Amino acid sequence: MNTQELNISKEIWEKDQAHLIHPYTNYKKFNTEGSVVYAKGEKHWIFDADGNKYLDGIAGLWCVNVGHGREDIAEIMAAEASKLAYYNTFEDATSIPAAELAAKLAEIAPENLNHVFFGTGGSMANDTAIKMAHYYFNLKGLPKKKKVISRDLAYHGSTFLAHTLTGIHSTHIGFDLVKDLVHYVSAPYTYRRPAELTEEEFCDFLIKELEDKINEVGADEIACFIAEPILGAGGVLVPPKGYHKRTWELCQKNDILYISDEVVTAFGRLGEMIASESIYDVKPDILVMAKGISSGYIPLGATMISDEIFEVISQPKEGNPYFSHGFTYSGHPLACAVGLKNIEIMENEHFCEHVQNLGPYFETQLASLSDLPIVGDIRGSKFMLCVECVKDKNTKEGFADEVTIAKRIYYHAKERGLIVRPLGSLLVLSPPLTFDKDAIDECVYILRESILASMEDLIREGIL
Repeated sequence: MNTQELNISKEIWEKDQAHLIHPYTNYKKFNTEGSVVYAKGEKHWIFDADGNKYLDGIAGLWCVNVGHGREDIAEIMAAEASKLAYYNTFEDATSIPAAELAAKLAEIAPENLNHVFFGTGGSMANDTAIKMAHYYFNLKGLPKKKKVISRDLAYHGSTFLAHTLTGIHSTHIGFDLVKDLVHYVSAPYTYRRPAELTEEEFCDFLIKELEDKINEVGADEIACFIAEPILGAGGVLVPPKGYHKRTWELCQKNDILYISDEVVTAFGRLGEMIASESIYDVKPDILVMAKGISSGYIPLGATMISDEIFEVISQPKEGNPYFSHGFTYSGHPLACAVGLKNIEIMENEHFCEHVQNLGPYFETQLASLSDLPIVGDIRGSKFMLCVECVKDKNTKEGFADEVTIAKRIYYHAKERGLIVRPLGSLLVLSPPLTFDKDAIDECVYILRESILASMEDLIREGIL
């Protein structure tokens, strides 16, 4: 890298540190360390502004499913921008890409979901889901049905309402979120279930807890239950077998809408375009999607609702015949054109089949790390995986927060050319779906070396 390029990199770093507010910023470190400036991506590789090359083990943030640097997507963006870069979809206006993408999503979603509202991301899509649920019950003459049941460690976004739905309670500190709207039940954290319970008994426990919560709050006051098929940012938590079907049946029994938050799991990450019905035998009333819908190339989110909900909310109401909800960028033609192209690429290049075929190999290779003394659990499915580190494998005792074990491993991995996502004691892997055997092998090799290097650090410091 020449002097001019180094100066540009330093200049960008300084501008970023001085002016850009980052999501979920750790201000203990940011003020001195600043950001890594990433400048280019190609397939499952990412390059920083200093020319360093990394395996992208997190697909940007769960989302670059078809890989970085797709010229065919760039060409579609350019073509649509030159044709119709923007027009609104309010009331009687639409665009060709918006209508086409809505129809395509209805084709691939469970058969009861045929109506789509577009936004710009998962948080907005989840906000929309709750507003629609409230609106639906109001129009049905059931205005008391407003409460929401969510789960501990769930992540549903960061707007005011979506943050309230999120069950990672440490993130609530300092924010005055909606009071008494959301009620939480236990996370389906199978690895840390009570020691005396089998996995089947743990599932029974969780279902009983949800049933008790419904009785406590009152089914006549509960609008909906919201759930990720696999909890993402909360730790890649895979619920016990049968859990989803049983929660869905409990919701049906109590006239509670079931919202499936597939912001992460849809569009191939688990080997299916939509996971709820294909994998978990659930037909949600509302389906939320984002991230992989455009592979992160442009902000796009979608909230799909059932025919039954649409029939109610599409009726003109007394005093105001409008459905008074919408955003400037709802159904943005450029975003919808990218969504269509992204789905076309996934189908034509058989991404779901690739994940189905290679996912078990990824799981097996990552499981080989279980021989390491500080690896307590390896979990997940297909291209959505996690390593949980512990101080004691027998007792499952974790490391103290100040040890920052996952962050240590992250830094060692980055030095070796791999980016993972550190969350407390967890190392999350959600790479582009372009990962092949070579990429998987390199990823697991670097992760092993990075864990070993971190263990050596801990031994030197007297922590291990």
